[in-house]
Formats: sequence, structure tokens, C-alpha cells
Amino acid sequence: MLELCTLASGSSGNCLLASDGTTHLLIDAGISARRICKSLRALGVEPAGLSGILITHEHSDHIGGLATLTKQLRLPVYASRGTALQLCYRIAFLEDVIHPFQAAGAFSIGSLGITSFPTPHDSADSVGYTLTDGRRKAAVATDLGHLTPAVSAGIAGAHLLVCEANHDVEWLRCGPYPYFLKQRILGDRGHLSNEAGAALACAAVEGGTQTVVLAHLSAENNTPVRAYDTVHAALSGRGVAVGRDVTLEVAPRSEPGRRYCV
Repeated sequence: MLELCTLASGSSGNCLLASDGTTHLLIDAGISARRICKSLRALGVEPAGLSGILITHEHSDHIGGLATLTKQLRLPVYASRGTALQLCYRIAFLEDVIHPFQAAGAFSIGSLGITSFPTPHDSADSVGYTLTDGRRKAAVATDLGHLTPAVSAGIAGAHLLVCEANHDVEWLRCGPYPYFLKQRILGDRGHLSNEAGAALACAAVEGGTQTVVLAHLSAENNTPVRAYDTVHAALSGRGVAVGRDVTLEVAPRSEPGRRYCV
């Protein structure tokens, strides 16, 4: 059985555990290695038993704990070619454990099948991921400035989607961020708003997704209630009954969420 659990999700750090009971993978390591190890042990997974770490892109809120974690445990790290180059520039010894792949490629780690898909973000070569145990499929699609055919194709058929709902557009525009940062977030290579995340969620649910977990919420420009209500309204507007047809939840920002059985 495929399970997912967010260890942290937000602009201050992102990390997710995916496991089928035999193969245990992290997607990103954007919180401290100490927090990651503590959270893993609370979930019954020894950090040294991880099969690898999948990195979406090189921004600090996705790799903040990577150097310490890999130095301590020598875990294999998987990243797209452009991201792998950036990681090796920043972490000297990473060349010994890095496994670059072509974005939009497919490969296996242990008993799990992995497929990456390119995402439009202001980084070298960012990707999202799908994971499957051969029967069930989960997709992680965060840090994307807009929806693309590649993203839509990547999440197609996923039973569970971790979906970005980063900000409320008006809150961001009227908030304290400097102009350049607002433009970056609102741009085509920034982050999905609640409305754009809702569009992604609706497309996934219409394709059969049964669980949507909203993720990567901004602490300054969003709230869990705001994100949830926006996506809930969009789903309801398409005749989808939340709680009956689909499970909709929000990932906690700074502590582990619950375990989802896909």
C-alpha cells in the first residue's frame, strides 16, 4: 500500500515521505536534518533506512536540510540534470551520491516507480513527481507559476494529488512584500494562487483523483481556511461533493500531517 505524509509544507520548508512499507523516499529536504529524522522516527521509519531523496528544485525551502542529511547518511539523491548541477555547486560532496535524470523521465527506486514532469518555476530545471506501487498512483505538483500541458499530463490518473495553493491574489497584492517579490510570485514561473490551485484540483478530480492535499501555503498571504474554502467552492461548482466524492485537506506548514493511504 502506498502512503504519503507531509513532514512540512510551506514557504519556510518542504519535505514529504512516500512509502510502500518497503521503499521509503523523501521528496525534498527543506527543513533541518534533525527535524526530518525526528519526524521519520515518529512515523516508524529509521532515517538510515531511506531509499533515497527526490528533489524538485534547488530553492532553499526544498533543500535546507539536504547537505547535513546526506553527509550523515550518504543517501542517494535524485534530481533533474539542471537541478543536479545546481545542487553540486552548492554541496561539494554531493557528486558522490547524486543521480541526475532527464526531466519527464521515468525510473524505479526499490519497489516504487517514479515519473517526473517539468514544472514552470524560476529555478534551473524544476519538476513534479508521480509515484506508484504498480496499483495506486500519487502526484506532487507544487512550485509552479501556471498550469501547463506537461503538468496536466503528469498528474493524470493520480489517486492522490499534493496540490499547490500558495496565496490569495488580493492579499498578496495588498500585503507587505516588496514589489519585485510580488511580481515573482504572481508570474508565470512563480507560485499557484488558490484559484489556480483549485483549477488544478478540479482537473485532477475530474480525472479520478480521490484525495487532494493542499500544500505550500504562504504564511503571509494565505490561510488554511482561505485555501480550503476556495478549492471547496470550485469543486462544488463542478458538482463534486467534498467528503463524498473527494477528500480535501490542507497540509500543515511546520509539522507532520497525517498519513494518507493512496
